[in-house]
Amino acid sequence: MSTDSQPAISRDEVAHLARLSRLALDDDELDRYAAQLDSILSHVAQISEVAADDVPPTAHPAELRDVLREDVVVPSLTAEQALSGAPAVEQERFAVPQILGEE
Repeated sequence: MSTDSQPAISRDEVAHLARLSRLALDDDELDRYAAQLDSILSHVAQISEVAADDVPPTAHPAELRDVLREDVVVPSLTAEQALSGAPAVEQERFAVPQILGEE
């Protein structure tokens, strides 16, 4: 629960949110969710109190950079060179055994 006497969210507010969300919650669920949401909101409020005015906002704690190389066309193998070591070739492609009854 919240550290101060007033909870951050009431049972009635949870019931209202449940109705808006079209959730059918019984009394035990309303009480349990009210306590859980109050705890979550209290923790968020506690984190919000942290003095972080001098800390710049970041998406990641470590500096990241793009490690991809430029996409440059370079000479590559011809079809004949690529297929030269294949055990079987058919119509300028690797020939493989038939599977799953395909034709």
